[in-house]
Amino acid sequence: MKDIAIQLVDNTDSNGELMDVKIQPVRDANGKIIQGIVIGDTLQQNKALILIAHPNDFKANPTLGVGIGDITLDSDLLDYRHEIREQFSKDGLKITELDLYSVGSVKIEAHYE
Repeated sequence: MKDIAIQLVDNTDSNGELMDVKIQPVRDANGKIIQGIVIGDTLQQNKALILIAHPNDFKANPTLGVGIGDITLDSDLLDYRHEIREQFSKDGLKITELDLYSVGSVKIEAHYE
């Protein structure tokens, strides 16, 4: 299952920098850390990472990445809609809804096949 993995800190967490590995250490009676990395649903973070990343950002998959940050320099959102569909498909994500008709409003519903 590609949507269960190590979670990253998101904007709802008060501890840690955005996109750091989410760590919540649990210590035993002697103070030794016995667990701490948070494992859980990563579907939303996976979608966000694909959107943010540029090609060559992922060593294991160098062609993956939309580079959505460059959208402010481009007026053709149709190209980005096509690119998002292509890049999500590379990771096994099936898009059921993609709403990108203005830079200020983006809605993407997707799940792993």
